Amino acid sequence: MTVTSRQPGIPHPRLALPSTQAPEDLKAFQRWLNEAIPMVSQLGIQAMYQQDDGLEWQLALAPNLNDKGTGFGGALTAQATLLGWCWVTLWLRQQGLARDVVVAEASQRFLAPVTQDYRLRCQPSEVDGPQQLQKQLRERDKGRIQLTQQLYCGETLCLEASGNYAVLPQPPA
Repeated sequence: MTVTSRQPGIPHPRLALPSTQAPEDLKAFQRWLNEAIPMVSQLGIQAMYQQDDGLEWQLALAPNLNDKGTGFGGALTAQATLLGWCWVTLWLRQQGLARDVVVAEASQRFLAPVTQDYRLRCQPSEVDGPQQLQKQLRERDKGRIQLTQQLYCGETLCLEASGNYAVLPQPPA
């Protein structure tokens, strides 16, 4: 896949919203993501799944190795942050909204080395997080949601991350 040349300060065109009758095409979303954020194509994302209230990636370790032959913390942190951004963006798209999302705060704890291909899962930190975000957007045209990301090698939890993501107000017409 050829990554288009991006220029600083110029937003990438948004992906068209899905039909209200059709589920999100995650393969098309991932292709758009690779173009919109050039580093994504280097992260080793093999597959993307939505299940229940979560979003999950299957990832290859090889492009994310550090000097010790295990997962590079900076790459793992970037993946966790980006997965949260994708969760919010896809949730907004399901609501029929094309809005800007930014990470406001993020933290992570490394619990075990990443020694093989792995999976990274993201979901709301609070069960009612999506409903609270929907209420904030309706009342204030902006909102925040706290998400939790967990990285597993097999059954071993290797990384826990948390992110607070902001949905920015709709720009004036």
